[in-house]
Amino acid sequence: MADAISRLNSTGVFFNPSAERRSEFQSCCGEMFSQLSLCDNVDATGAALVKRETDLLILDLNGFDHLNELAGVGALIRSRAGAPILLLCAYEHSSWLPELMAYGTFDYRICPILSDELQEAVKQGLKVPTDLAAAMQQELLDKEKELRDLLAVQRSLQRALGGIDNIATMSAQICLALCNFPGVRHTSLLHMKSRGDLQLVAQESRNHLDIGRLLQRRDRLLQSPLRDVFPPLMAVARGELVLLDAPEKSGDPELAMQLHDRNVRMVLSLPLRAEPGGPEMGAICLMFDRHITFSREQFACFASLAQFVSFGLGMSELKHQNDALSGQLSQMSTIDSVTGASNRRAGEDNLDNEIRRARRYGLPLSVLTFDVGSFRSANDLYGSAVGDPALRKIAETVLGRLRTSDTLARMRGEEFLIVATHTTSADAVRLAEKLRTAITEADLPGAGFGASVSISLGVTQVGADEGSATVLDRLDTALHRAKRAGRNCIELATV
Repeated sequence: MADAISRLNSTGVFFNPSAERRSEFQSCCGEMFSQLSLCDNVDATGAALVKRETDLLILDLNGFDHLNELAGVGALIRSRAGAPILLLCAYEHSSWLPELMAYGTFDYRICPILSDELQEAVKQGLKVPTDLAAAMQQELLDKEKELRDLLAVQRSLQRALGGIDNIATMSAQICLALCNFPGVRHTSLLHMKSRGDLQLVAQESRNHLDIGRLLQRRDRLLQSPLRDVFPPLMAVARGELVLLDAPEKSGDPELAMQLHDRNVRMVLSLPLRAEPGGPEMGAICLMFDRHITFSREQFACFASLAQFVSFGLGMSELKHQNDALSGQLSQMSTIDSVTGASNRRAGEDNLDNEIRRARRYGLPLSVLTFDVGSFRSANDLYGSAVGDPALRKIAETVLGRLRTSDTLARMRGEEFLIVATHTTSADAVRLAEKLRTAITEADLPGAGFGASVSISLGVTQVGADEGSATVLDRLDTALHRAKRAGRNCIELATV
């Protein structure tokens, strides 16, 4: 005996405000019912359901633009208490499906739909199981398997979200995890960058489909001509779920052909946002090789997975922002704001580190200090508007003649320190002479105010067992000797 038989005396109620839609349904499926009521409003539909026992309620939502226009449809679904309902919903409003499932169970079809497909859907809605107990048992088994599949994907996704240090790596792991859902052949993650730049950051393909090639771009995806027909782009632009249960329903023949060629039969896309009602962060997209009628639990699980992904992206972005801020704070704590050279603390720390390294590997290390003189206290005479740029220019002049391994630090006022790695005292003296000449010849801010600049330098090579404090004391003594000698002089501090 067949699993189900059609009702011989079936009754139905069809709802849609459009007389044309009601006439089309009557023409297509009217002969499948012994009695069919065609209703143009919710109240009339409710009255028809009360008037007689109805085998199948068909709710055609085509022609509505907003879900709030369907006030009362939820009550109709609830009143059926599990009795058969077939809901017809336009592709662009597929996000209504999970919201209406909160009122009760129903079968659905995404429109546009062909006449034979509609007839088959009505036929399925009118079928009666020959063994009700067996049918209920099978339904429970199917539901159990469905929940196991969802739980497995959720666990895989949670593991993927552990790698928030790298968005690209985490996104690739997310796409891989989502491919564990039965029937999924391709997954992709789109992420909204700054200034509305939607980018393809990861995809996992089991059917050799490349979204970047399909869209002919990997960034600024919202500028694609497919923005209004391709589900993930629609999900971001609209901020809502998009379900395409047949590629040809997108209305773009070329897109439909390319998806069919890669064995894509259904596409589900969900927007990503850090919080309900917040701005879209991107979208996740799942492509299936078969048609699946999703249950309320599956829709809810996918929404939950999208929230997990949003959370992971948000945490990753926050971490990168924190790392950037930490780097900026670290730089602010080690860099002199006026000259761009290292500050005193950073200079002394660097000197300690280089002394230890030189001692460990037996390398020469020299240290220089210089004081900007004959500037006649430019900051006092001309203000920081002249003095600060002059000091900054001096620091730039010195840095331009140092190696990347050397360090320039501003110790106090107009006094600077240079840590010269791999440098003997003789080489340090030659470096000091180059710096003295370069600064004397430099075109410094303040020259137009009568300010002149020269420097006095102290130079030394670090002794084998010397610490930084001793080195700095010897340098300070040498610098004072250079100043007393008439400035613009170089003094070598001996050990």
